[in-house]
Amino acid sequence: MIKSMTGFGRGKYEKDSREYIVEIKSVNHKYSDITIKMPRSITYLEEHIKKEICKTITRGKVDVYVSFINNSNIGREVKINSELANMYISELRKICDETGIENNINVMDISKMPDVLTIQNDENEELIWSELQVALSEAIKEFISMRQTEGEKISKDLLNRINQISGNVNKICEFSTRLVEDYVVKLTNRVKEYLNTDVVDENRLAQEVVIYADKCSVEEEITRLKSHINQFIEMLNTDGAIGKKIDFLLQEMNRETNTIGSKANCLDITNLVVEVKTELENIREQIQNIE
Repeated sequence: MIKSMTGFGRGKYEKDSREYIVEIKSVNHKYSDITIKMPRSITYLEEHIKKEICKTITRGKVDVYVSFINNSNIGREVKINSELANMYISELRKICDETGIENNINVMDISKMPDVLTIQNDENEELIWSELQVALSEAIKEFISMRQTEGEKISKDLLNRINQISGNVNKICEFSTRLVEDYVVKLTNRVKEYLNTDVVDENRLAQEVVIYADKCSVEEEITRLKSHINQFIEMLNTDGAIGKKIDFLLQEMNRETNTIGSKANCLDITNLVVEVKTELENIREQIQNIE
């Protein structure tokens, strides 16, 4: 089953006043490019997140947004700078003595002074990662599901287009088998008309027919083109990343189609070649969206 490179997923997890939100979105890209935006307090988990996402994708530009709100006491500790507090108290008492202002300094006043009280975050890395994984797994699951759903729609469209190409190739095959026969009739009539005689040199005519048949024969190209079409259909039913493989296969199909168009001296075949090339171009644009 093919997957689109376009997708979105969101996961959320809450526990003990801690909230985790993970959002993942992706667009087309030749390679795998993952960018993560997250709070500085948990940036140490960035590589873990990348590894989890890389397990599920091989191509696409992926943007990951992580939100973490910690309103719990876990990982937090209030520190008192006693030395600094005593310095504030000492200086304030000096001011009181020098100015005669009433000395009514209390603990709450001192605690509001800069840097007297600080909150230190000492995150429990294992706990934070295990909880974040819940939101991450939910986001990845939704993300992959959307890519698969989109991939199924693309697969149906590609199958429809390749079947149209296959039908046109069969028509080309039918027209090509009549090319030599039509040429023999035309050549015989022209010889009779120009030479004003009903007698035709069969040996000479046979030589011309052989030369013409060799020039306009597209049997090999049609055989290879049909083989490529079968490979294309098989790829649509396989798992894994097939975007680059199909892109290469389309190049080969386009090359065979161009050769058929240059060889076949027939308006009907030329028109069919144009239709085939049009569908190949539509497929080429479409596969830019698959992984």
